[in-house]
Amino acid sequence: MSMRFAAKARRGLVALTVAAGLAVGVTGCGGGGGGDDKPSGPASAATADDPGPSTQEGESEQPLAELRGSDGLLLRITSAQRDSGGFVTVNGTLKNDGARTAVIPSALSGNETEIIKNGRSLGGATLVDPKGKKRYYVLRDTEGRPLTTTGFTTLKSGATLAVFMQFPAPPAGVSEVDFQLPTFTSAGIKVSG
Repeated sequence: MSMRFAAKARRGLVALTVAAGLAVGVTGCGGGGGGDDKPSGPASAATADDPGPSTQEGESEQPLAELRGSDGLLLRITSAQRDSGGFVTVNGTLKNDGARTAVIPSALSGNETEIIKNGRSLGGATLVDPKGKKRYYVLRDTEGRPLTTTGFTTLKSGATLAVFMQFPAPPAGVSEVDFQLPTFTSAGIKVSG
């Protein structure tokens, strides 16, 4: 299976999951029974041991932004692409620039119970439209799992991990947003598409 086909297949599956999640979200915000199912499929994406594809479709040589975090962690945002399904996919790489293995801070998952119960993730990430004064949180599937890279707890020195996060799309006229992730510096990024 080619990397391009795998990326398109993943994107299609995630779009379907997002659409289902939005449909459920529109019908009500009540508590959702459900069991203790563990994340699987595209919502659990890559781990530090299995980083997935090393390059991502739409990734540019020059990153849109570089954000520094604790313990030598560096997040390079390589693309922020608006999709026709009404969401924005942010791709990048998380690198350990430190001299020893970094434990991924639990704060990156955010503080929402629904996201935290699904393990470590980048679920605490947000996009902020400074002009429209609106904040966009990472999307979730119908099981409450964040639509972002999940399941990683450590990153060895010098190692990189391909990461993604999906957000509701800001209005069509908004092309610049601030990207924020707990424990990291924030940065302005350009949304394409």
